Amino acid sequence: MTGRSRGAYVRILDWYALPAVAVLAVLLIANVIAEASFLTPSNWPATFATMAPFLLVAMAITPPIISGGGGVDLSVGPLAGFVGAVIVAKLVPNGLGDAWILVPIVVGIGMGIGFVNGILASYVRLPPIVATLGMYLILAGWTLKVLPTAGGTAPKWLSDLSGGAGPIPGTLVLVLGAGAAWTLLNRSAFGRNLLAVGGDDRAAFTAGIDVARVRLIAYVAAGAIAAVAGMAFVANLQSADPNVGPPYTLIALAAAPLGGVSLAGGRGGLFGAALGGATLFLVSHLLNALTVSAFVTPIAYGGMLIFALAANSLGDWKRRGRDIAAETAPPGADVAALGS
Repeated sequence: MTGRSRGAYVRILDWYALPAVAVLAVLLIANVIAEASFLTPSNWPATFATMAPFLLVAMAITPPIISGGGGVDLSVGPLAGFVGAVIVAKLVPNGLGDAWILVPIVVGIGMGIGFVNGILASYVRLPPIVATLGMYLILAGWTLKVLPTAGGTAPKWLSDLSGGAGPIPGTLVLVLGAGAAWTLLNRSAFGRNLLAVGGDDRAAFTAGIDVARVRLIAYVAAGAIAAVAGMAFVANLQSADPNVGPPYTLIALAAAPLGGVSLAGGRGGLFGAALGGATLFLVSHLLNALTVSAFVTPIAYGGMLIFALAANSLGDWKRRGRDIAAETAPPGADVAALGS
């Protein structure tokens, strides 16, 4: 194998989302074996409607993690639940349920919450886990005030998204919309700066990058995507539940590293995080198909979180080894071979 082909081979194996793809494929096969009708096209809209919140909360928590500095947003789950409560308890009853009105309002709410988180973490310099845990508690309580018990009615267009056009899931619109918006943002200078800040914030600052501003935008993006997850909750439930959001923070925390997002920052993306969310959904669905007790599901999530963190740390260690090999290698040496 030539040096160039070896390097390409190493890059393929080093793709951050590759482990998630492998695990997802295994779980998909296991689900089909456990439930033969799992991949029946007529079931796709309902299945994806249930899966969509898993994908979106995983995507939401990812930008702050990539930004480094211990960045994380523990409020994404309660924020999604809060948005759902606001939709059915405040917007729809007041005639604000049309998509062209509702979407800007709820995304604006999400961005506002993300802005507060970003200010606290980036400018006030509170530890992100503390700042966003405080927001988690505030939103969990505020949601119960807005909607004390499960209920309410989803706007018709959101209800329709729980179905689909033939086998094409309607909630796919929400996931693709969030992904497309992030892709546009990520292709700007912000995308490069985000990876630079997450990889080495001191070097980024020395290079003239406004580190605090980049991290603030990451939290605002997290809030916006979490708001889309709230719409997915409403579409799936056809109403809202004040208690549905908080458990999804654990799902997001497990899904992001499972999808190859480095908790040290500077590596990963929303696509991998979404794959991690899909993996956890398939774990949940498989346990239900096997009629395993519901109490086992959080145990499985916890186990997947530990596995993801361990794999994440191992990957970071290997990459550091390759970086050191590259820095110390003599000119013309096969760096891919030295670091493998």
